[in-house]
Amino acid sequence: MTQFPGRAGEAETQPCFAPQDDPFSEAPVSPEAFIARIEQLGPWLPDDPDLPPVGVAVSGGGDSLCLAWLARHWRKNLLAFVVDHGLRAESAEEAQLTVRRLTAMGVPARLLTLTTLTKGPGIAERARQARYAVLAQACREAGCLDLLLGHQADDQVETIRMRQKAGSGPDGLAGMGWVTALPDVRLVRPLLSVSRQALRNTLRQAGRAWVDDPSNQDMRAERVRVRHSLQVQDTRHILWQTGVKAGAARMQRDAERAAVLARQVTLRPEGWACLGPDLPEPEILSGLIRCVGGLIYPPSPIAVARLQAAEQEATLAGVQLMRGQAGWFLVREAAAMAAPVRAQAGARWDNRFELRLPPAVSGEELWIGPAGLGLERKDRHGWPARFCATLPALWRGDRRVAVPHLGLGAEEGLKQVRFLFQPPVSVTGSGVYGWPERKADQLQT
Repeated sequence: MTQFPGRAGEAETQPCFAPQDDPFSEAPVSPEAFIARIEQLGPWLPDDPDLPPVGVAVSGGGDSLCLAWLARHWRKNLLAFVVDHGLRAESAEEAQLTVRRLTAMGVPARLLTLTTLTKGPGIAERARQARYAVLAQACREAGCLDLLLGHQADDQVETIRMRQKAGSGPDGLAGMGWVTALPDVRLVRPLLSVSRQALRNTLRQAGRAWVDDPSNQDMRAERVRVRHSLQVQDTRHILWQTGVKAGAARMQRDAERAAVLARQVTLRPEGWACLGPDLPEPEILSGLIRCVGGLIYPPSPIAVARLQAAEQEATLAGVQLMRGQAGWFLVREAAAMAAPVRAQAGARWDNRFELRLPPAVSGEELWIGPAGLGLERKDRHGWPARFCATLPALWRGDRRVAVPHLGLGAEEGLKQVRFLFQPPVSVTGSGVYGWPERKADQLQT
């Protein structure tokens, strides 16, 4: 833990930043500049305490804490979420310290503690998924429609470089979006054109301290190795421009794909996709696989291209490509579905379905799991048994008591239960990756 004293108020005299400015400048960011940027990323609810707050994800590090400090100058109705991953002995103390620092700023904070993470292979990815899951749940509980994230310009070029090395397609080279629309919350990254050092300099001048996580220096992590390899300024600028160009192209492709999807593909509320007689192009097929599988990230572009070219039934990334009388279908792979979870209002299962439980129905002793095989033909509404086996169902012990998508309920009250198909990412991504020149001009000083 490091304290960084400074002189409060100096950051407010700094000039406004714009997308065409140097994203790797170390000059502090003024609240006025931040407000100019974030207002362009709306629409936002009025700053009214009777309306839901805007959420802010705060780890306690320099990026997210600076985001909270700047956001506090923008509006009062905020709610910070501090996630304690529980992976280091000091993490609980640091999380509580961060809550106190946020409170001192005038930002209400809620501590979210993860208890299921364990160290081992893939810990960075597992921690990221767990963090987003608990943040999404916290936003739903608080009614937050928007969640601010502290990703900045250095994070962006590191992400682009990692995707280059992994052979990512052109969509991946767009990096992170300024705005990502998920089913029930918008992720907004207002600091993507600000450097890591600029944010820390902003906190120094404001007299604010932050927490340094030692894992950010662990060279065993790919991102840390990439970070150290990008110390050359020219390399970062080249990657930044790669992302800007790829982002503009991605949004154009997303619009074109959305038009194709509207004409040719039906995404069913049961969680499967009807593709028609011909398979869509690999990029569209990839987005559909991600959606049907409840994935955060798309599958390997090479694997999707092979799947599309082969035109044979196969399984990829937990999704089955099947051929039926009406054409091709994408259905969740039964063996890849999540384990059962307790049934309670708002519970998510398989990262795709959200349970809507009427107040009169008690979820006690009920579990959410796959419907499985054994449903009678007359109850399947014409759908194949292997499709219906992937539907979410309510179980009491070893007895299946409801399959809401089929209108089946062994008990009268359970016939009012509903499952909403809400995958974590839409088929086309629904992101804002570029920055219109008109808006950029408005931000210049």
